Amino acid sequence: MDSSRPIYIQLVERITREIIAGKYQPGEKMPTVRELAETARVNPNTMQKAFSQLEQEGMLFADRTVGRYVTQDRERIKAKGRQLARQLGESFLADMKSLGLGEEEIMELLKELTEQEKKA
Repeated sequence: MDSSRPIYIQLVERITREIIAGKYQPGEKMPTVRELAETARVNPNTMQKAFSQLEQEGMLFADRTVGRYVTQDRERIKAKGRQLARQLGESFLADMKSLGLGEEEIMELLKELTEQEKKA
């Protein structure tokens, strides 16, 4: 975990990525706060705060008698994935430009990395 950012925010980001990646399917019941807190080795109150944030963002919904579920809104999940991809892309571009790389060099690097990934 990154000590410069609140733990609950890091948990929100991790769970969001897991939902986007399909670890938790739309409509699937989430593990309990206590279970996920144990797995992440955080206080259950911290995990509860992360779950509350995910509910506010529409990624989870609660059935107070049964538990929390991943949203069934696949478009919301896709949109969140695109938003995250854009943020990562913007960060990548800023980092590459700070290293003095121009657009052509960045595109060539991406092409090389893509080819390398195909071979792996």
